[in-house]
Amino acid sequence: MPQGRGIELGLSQASHDALLTLVYVAGPMLCVIMVIGVIVSVFLAVTQLNEPTLSFVPKFLGTILALVLLGPWLLHHLEEFTIQILTGLPGIAS
Repeated sequence: MPQGRGIELGLSQASHDALLTLVYVAGPMLCVIMVIGVIVSVFLAVTQLNEPTLSFVPKFLGTILALVLLGPWLLHHLEEFTIQILTGLPGIAS
């Protein structure tokens, strides 16, 4: 196998792992924000309030709460990804 092909495979795997880690880390936060946004939007529609700033505070508080609760899990995934990339660098570079 030519030397360039190994680099391409290593970079392809690293890119795949980076995107997967991005989904693992950003996905739960986006889901929390989306669910809170839908709930607040339904509440505002039912009460016929037309105040766009009312949706910001619940989303902000929900994001902070999700970060506090999911923080260790998110950091674990980021740590695993970082270790995997750093230990795989010699294989990609050679």
